[in-house]
Amino acid sequence: MQYSFRLAELLGHIPDPRKRPGTIKAIVEYTGLDRHQVAALLKNEVKYIPLKALSRLCDYLIEHGYATADQLPGALFAVEPENFWEMLARRRRLVMCLGVRRDVEQINPDVSYVVASDSVLMGEILNGVTTLGGTAKLKKLGGASTESPTDTFPHPEHLKQMLVWSPGQTSESELKEQSSQSYREFSDSSGDKALVCLGSTKSNSVVEIVMANAFGGDPFVSQDTVDKPQDRSCPVFFRYRDSDPHPASCVGGLALAKGMQDLEPGIYYEQADGQWVQANSGKRSQHVAMVFYIHRESQGRLEMALGGFSGRATRLLARAMATRAEDFWPPTYNGQGIAVGMFLVEFNLGNEKEEDILRTDLVATTKVTPISSEAIERRLGS
Repeated sequence: MQYSFRLAELLGHIPDPRKRPGTIKAIVEYTGLDRHQVAALLKNEVKYIPLKALSRLCDYLIEHGYATADQLPGALFAVEPENFWEMLARRRRLVMCLGVRRDVEQINPDVSYVVASDSVLMGEILNGVTTLGGTAKLKKLGGASTESPTDTFPHPEHLKQMLVWSPGQTSESELKEQSSQSYREFSDSSGDKALVCLGSTKSNSVVEIVMANAFGGDPFVSQDTVDKPQDRSCPVFFRYRDSDPHPASCVGGLALAKGMQDLEPGIYYEQADGQWVQANSGKRSQHVAMVFYIHRESQGRLEMALGGFSGRATRLLARAMATRAEDFWPPTYNGQGIAVGMFLVEFNLGNEKEEDILRTDLVATTKVTPISSEAIERRLGS
């Protein structure tokens, strides 16, 4: 069992110079600690901390109202997750965000709905979180085997659903404002938390903000005209189908770069050597899904986006989450005080039938491809 240092979470510290005026300086002046040591503590990058330094930090937190004496030093420490489901289950607050569509016929303007494949995926996520992927009954917190129903397991204390309009269901300005407000609401909430966005940027506008913030891009701004694919802010690219909604996006569009619009629809990604390739190339390219998460352990903050390029791919992803969650752990990148997991999941169904559209138990050959740490680090550094 490993512990993380949650100083940043208690302070509400965000690693952005524009949003943390004087935080490090104030701690240094009060505690007498070295500036670099404080910065490392805020990033959860220190292997040990002297008791004297820990005492001074506790004094600072108490005097400035961040915690009470009876909460410290325990509130400064948290157990680090050891697998994918535990990473989600240990969050105190879990927010599930889904894209919503309107009644196409406009017969009843009050009618709105969530796509069936997103509902299937949400069910598997909730099942995994509440049962630790089916392993909760076999172990208790701390690792000892047990069958006792009285044992407690890590699980969210608060669960909230967040609904936002999908692209094409409202005006562009309203879409941006609503999704930005929803994301701000999550960001401004206190305590340990996770935001799980289901769907791609084609169906869930908050996915666009999560991806843009993670990789330093501008949300809702197309990058189709960059000089070369390596100039894109995100290491994956959703090439829309002609029949798809075409929202301006830093992660999706119609061209990988200037003059590269004649690509088949699907998901493309950058390899460690900087070259871009299409996932599932040569097969049904639309049977591809993405799982992405960025975990800032020191802040007690997790953001996740997952979904398929098509509805069938999303339902196949739901089954993969239920049976192969270990493939999405450990994170593909660790550094700068954050952990990033980014995976493409390719499915080969073989013979497909029209009636398969309602099945949730589809069986497919599945391949999970981690996006390289090199491709991720290049973007995070920018």
